[in-house]
Amino acid sequence: MESMLARLLATVILLTLALSSRAQDVHVRVSPDVKTGIEATNEFPTIQMAMDHHPFAGKSPNGRPGRVYIEIAPGLYHERVIVTQNHTNITLVGMGKSPSDVVITNSLNAKQAGGTFFTETVEINGAGFEADNLTFENTAGNTGQAVAAAVRADRAIFKNCRFLGHQDTLFADYGRQYYIDSYIEGGVDFIFGNAAAVFDHSEIHSNGRGYLTAQSRTDPRQSTGYVILNSKVTSGIEDVPVPAGTSVNVSPQNTISLGRPWRPFARVVYIHTWLPADIVPHGWNAWGNAPGQPQAYYAEYQCTGPGTNPKARVPWSHQLTAAQSRQYMPRIFLAGPDHWNPEAEARNLP
Repeated sequence: MESMLARLLATVILLTLALSSRAQDVHVRVSPDVKTGIEATNEFPTIQMAMDHHPFAGKSPNGRPGRVYIEIAPGLYHERVIVTQNHTNITLVGMGKSPSDVVITNSLNAKQAGGTFFTETVEINGAGFEADNLTFENTAGNTGQAVAAAVRADRAIFKNCRFLGHQDTLFADYGRQYYIDSYIEGGVDFIFGNAAAVFDHSEIHSNGRGYLTAQSRTDPRQSTGYVILNSKVTSGIEDVPVPAGTSVNVSPQNTISLGRPWRPFARVVYIHTWLPADIVPHGWNAWGNAPGQPQAYYAEYQCTGPGTNPKARVPWSHQLTAAQSRQYMPRIFLAGPDHWNPEAEARNLP
């Protein structure tokens, strides 16, 4: 009897310790079914209202901060969403069967907004942001710069998400960012900025003749850059119809560049990624006005597909060795001084 009581007491103590070590997470719901957002403190009709009025998460006794889960019902959300710096550890979760079931959408280009950096559908500034199973969209189309998502948050994770636009779709601008099992679509410079970002097992889809990336590292000592890892580049560019009276078809092949440097020391690396025939043989572009050999660092390692052509690449690009490629793995490239492990955290997402 005493041994049973002792075991029971030990179990209670372990459960108490486990519960006390957990941070105080908060769950709120967003759905068009919620009419005003004042029925309760955890149900809202729009994502921005949830961002503005959600309860803040607490901390566990060991100081670990809690997380706010904003669970979004299927629907088309016509709104602009801003995650401010004081809203840290936010997780947006699409509750549909696929990321196409929850779409955050807006249509604004640079001319309408007064500049590229006022066009974004969603702006993310709070550290520790996560998103899972939803779509970020700017429907302005081929009308100039039009950002779907601007990400200026350290330790940001996007899992099973879609980013849809044309020019400047994804502004991956600051901090460490990890994209896994995601889809990014655009035509010109549609992944741009100066974050340290890894795109892992994702699809980069070109819907127009242009440049996949425009990274903007300003100093070679910066740890920033883009890594496209174990991914696939695809193209939706179609053949131009043969004009009447001519016999030459205009092929979409050789119309997509892997990237061009928005700033002098841009860095982009493709590793184990499939490249389509639309990729220009020389691979990279110097933005036309770079004198002499560009200072950008552009590299590939063991890519495949008809767009892979190491011998034809510009002479100032690099073909990496196995040892050189290891520094660009997520757990190394994104580790930082706090030893962040984005792969492990991504696995914990719903």
